Amino acid sequence: MRSTIVIYGSTTGTCEAIAEKIASKIGASILNVQNLDSDVISRYDNLILGTSTWGCGEMQDDWYDGLPKLKSANLSGKTIALFGCGDADSYGDTFVGGMAEIYNGVKDSGAKVIGAVSVDGYTFDGSEAVIDGKFVGLPLDDVNECEKTDSRIEAWLEQIKPNL
Repeated sequence: MRSTIVIYGSTTGTCEAIAEKIASKIGASILNVQNLDSDVISRYDNLILGTSTWGCGEMQDDWYDGLPKLKSANLSGKTIALFGCGDADSYGDTFVGGMAEIYNGVKDSGAKVIGAVSVDGYTFDGSEAVIDGKFVGLPLDDVNECEKTDSRIEAWLEQIKPNL
């Protein structure tokens, strides 16, 4: 596996804990998006980006400084995978919308975006993170479906590992 880093933004600690799980399972480095700079981006071939979702489907606050750093970096030739945390019961109409914001920021960057996940098995009303019947990354509802989190992470990692 090429050099990989998990970069996350977390307010309550849920997304941070998930980022730590993902990083430990694949032996990747981990970084809070607050500490992101162009040097970090240039050192890694693979970027796994995670955010929680807030308000009306918005990414976690720290990403508002982090996303412009990603967008201004040379991402050509890099591989990017996304994961998002959300609450499908209380915010079913904007489920993991924060993940969509990051996707929209990097999709035309020259990086290869991998890790789309089928909507099958998820209950939600709507999401900007769904394109052509798939989430743009791994959606997790650790609030209401914590018993599914580990198996969803495992399945997703098996899916993306060949591309890392």
